[in-house]
Amino acid sequence: MSLVSVLLVAMGGAFGSVCRYLVGVGAGRLLGPDFPFGTMIVNIVGSFFMGLFIELLALKFDGSESLRLFVAVGVLGGFTTLSSFSLDSVTLFERGAIGVAALYVGGSIVLSLAALVAGLHFVRTFA
Repeated sequence: MSLVSVLLVAMGGAFGSVCRYLVGVGAGRLLGPDFPFGTMIVNIVGSFFMGLFIELLALKFDGSESLRLFVAVGVLGGFTTLSSFSLDSVTLFERGAIGVAALYVGGSIVLSLAALVAGLHFVRTFA
């Protein structure tokens, strides 16, 4: 890990996070606040662009590490971490680790929801 790598991720992440915020605000104004359309949109769009980018990186950009850090980890990671989760899941599946992929998907979703509930409960109990 180098300072340049950290800066690439930080710059990309800042841009991606601002884009996520703007999509959320725009979706709320256009589609209303009763459903998390903004989150759903960034998760779907981010995952689509992660697929496009990773394949282009491998086929056209010789797997440039700097470009991967800036776009995949930074921009798309800041835009939505679901895109990274989706890539990890499909990579495991494509490697033939179907059981591990299923465990990763199921465990990530169930344990993340449980962790959120635990955090809510902790604050509600002790705050």
